[in-house]
Amino acid sequence: MQSIFTQNGKETPDPVKAQVKGCVPSWLQGTLLRNGPGLFSMGDTEYNHWFDGMSLIHSFTFKDGEVFYRSKFLKSHSYKKNIKAGRIIVSEFGTMIYPDPCKNIFSRAVTHLCNIFPNFTDNNLINIVRYGQDYYASSEINYMNQIDPFTLETVGRVNYRNHIAINLATAHPHYDDDGNTYNMGTAIMGLGPPKYVIFKVPTGASDPEQKKPALQMVQQVGSLPFRSTLFPSYFHSFGMTENFIVFVEQPFKLDIVKLATAYLRGINWGSCLKFDKDDITLFHLINRRTGKRVSTQFYGDALVVFHHINAYEADGHVVFDLITYKDSNLYNMFYMKNLRLNTSSFTESNANSSPPLCQRFVLPLNVSKETPKGVNLVTLEDTTAKAIMKDDGAIHCEPDPLFEGLELPNINYKFNAKKYRYFYGSRVDWSPQPNKIIKFDTVTRTHAEWQQDNCYPSEPVFVASPGAVDEDDGVILSSVISLDSNISPFMLVLNAKTFVELARAAIPASVHLDLHGHYIPTVN
Repeated sequence: MQSIFTQNGKETPDPVKAQVKGCVPSWLQGTLLRNGPGLFSMGDTEYNHWFDGMSLIHSFTFKDGEVFYRSKFLKSHSYKKNIKAGRIIVSEFGTMIYPDPCKNIFSRAVTHLCNIFPNFTDNNLINIVRYGQDYYASSEINYMNQIDPFTLETVGRVNYRNHIAINLATAHPHYDDDGNTYNMGTAIMGLGPPKYVIFKVPTGASDPEQKKPALQMVQQVGSLPFRSTLFPSYFHSFGMTENFIVFVEQPFKLDIVKLATAYLRGINWGSCLKFDKDDITLFHLINRRTGKRVSTQFYGDALVVFHHINAYEADGHVVFDLITYKDSNLYNMFYMKNLRLNTSSFTESNANSSPPLCQRFVLPLNVSKETPKGVNLVTLEDTTAKAIMKDDGAIHCEPDPLFEGLELPNINYKFNAKKYRYFYGSRVDWSPQPNKIIKFDTVTRTHAEWQQDNCYPSEPVFVASPGAVDEDDGVILSSVISLDSNISPFMLVLNAKTFVELARAAIPASVHLDLHGHYIPTVN
């Protein structure tokens, strides 16, 4: 089938003015940065997986009711090596490029085992993150590429390991009210036992003359040992409340030995992930200030999670909302061969895959030796989630289902780590192609939606109105693409409260489907 995923994207290096229909609010002044894979073939070579494509950075600038668009490929080392060679020569997560066959097997093995993590690609295609006043294209490895958020030029590559001992890090950090950035990483090779690491990057000095990047001031908040030394949990994001980091140690695991020998086995890195359906999921709470883990063991049934929605504390409980799956087949859906299937074949091939399910978990904090066993310890009245202490003192958590079929969640970030009511996301129905934008009300358990035939919206981004009091007082921004040649790609602006369309800005250029991004308000 014709797919929004499989076509190569194109750069628009100079800003182009969009044609606005409707009215973009005059108060909306800023730049929305977006990131995602955009180049899938070079010369006679092509990637096997959509998440392997070379990063394409987009910007949508809102100024005085007008919208301007530009895009540039991230000029990573991987991109430049591939372009120079005229073909793909750098391995990605789902595409393994094998060493020179002229080298003997011993030389290849030693070279790879000694450089397994340093030689990961720096193709940062997932998100745009902020550390201090600096912006980076980010993925889940130890490299990031700093970008100029306004020209989209690639400033240069940085290595987390020059600042903190981690091999992998998430592309979904959290920001507190003071502008500090919190993130999590995995330390597999280095001094000390392997562990999960929580770290904080201060917002940065107020002196504009100081050139010291904020990453140089990184602070380790705390750490957790792996449950299984050779099989750490994969994690794409985490939760944060006023006092805690929420870490889900899921039974979707990375096989370290298999990863280290991937070249020799003739497999890609993606195949080194395995879901153990017979294992449990552990929920960890780590104090943001002391770095100490809450000693109570909270656990649930096996699940797979990529995106956290939000987390907060309420009346002696930690509440956190996740998008969960019953299996790990989501990654397999994005192999290019699957994305090229016709609709009926695609649906049939994924009929046994679980849909995304938004679920609420609740962890009681006031637990002691006297806590009764076998009864629900959740006393909140607005949820059906359960937490039941077992005979061994561990607490089994049962979720409260919220909504099925939503991914790429977003909230009014002013309510991050706080009690909130609304979240937004892209609706997916048995296909990875997003076909609706959803607003979900966690109180009434109802939803609103935006949809247009043959249109595919990106992750919705909430921007609050100036002086807003209501949580949903603001707009939703989403770039929309179509396979219909009569529909130009456009930036959609919705009233977040009513979900009525305020404006759409048709873009006279190629726009490719993206993943995640970051909104930067204009500072007057």
